[in-house]
Amino acid sequence: MKKAIFLDRDGVINEVLSTRVKFVNKPSDFYLIDGVGEAIKTFNLLHYKVFVVTNQGGVGLGYMKESELGDVHKKMHTDLAEYGARIDDISVCIHKPNTGCHCRKPKPGMLVKLSRKHDIDVNKSFMVGDRKQDIEAGKQMGTTTVLIGNREKENIANLVFDDLYQFSQFLMKTL
Repeated sequence: MKKAIFLDRDGVINEVLSTRVKFVNKPSDFYLIDGVGEAIKTFNLLHYKVFVVTNQGGVGLGYMKESELGDVHKKMHTDLAEYGARIDDISVCIHKPNTGCHCRKPKPGMLVKLSRKHDIDVNKSFMVGDRKQDIEAGKQMGTTTVLIGNREKENIANLVFDDLYQFSQFLMKTL
């Protein structure tokens, strides 16, 4: 079985609620957070599968189309490739918030799907997010949870870092 790092997208990989962009609904709204390319490349070099698990209710609410979401993810792949970094797979929940679907975080449906598809040992894996719903999904799945940034006021995760780059450096030193 393989080990993985499951990453929330908005607020972990790319800017959201920043001075440049509020929400990412088109490729021109997508800005990598400083250090993310280097961090994901480090995860790749450490032989982790790297997955994105992202709630994108804007599709279900009509703020963007699935094709536009695909274009955003193409830009993400292109931007990361400039650092020699890669995402192995993406799972997206496009349902409206509060619809009760099994895939929308805090439910672990996207993590379950990717773990089965890629033969992942969740006990050797991490769920990284910037909000409580990300951490709850990771806990339900049995991963080590990592909270990034300062959007959550309470310490709800196993590990806490300012950004993804700091987590990557911690992981590199502990292996």
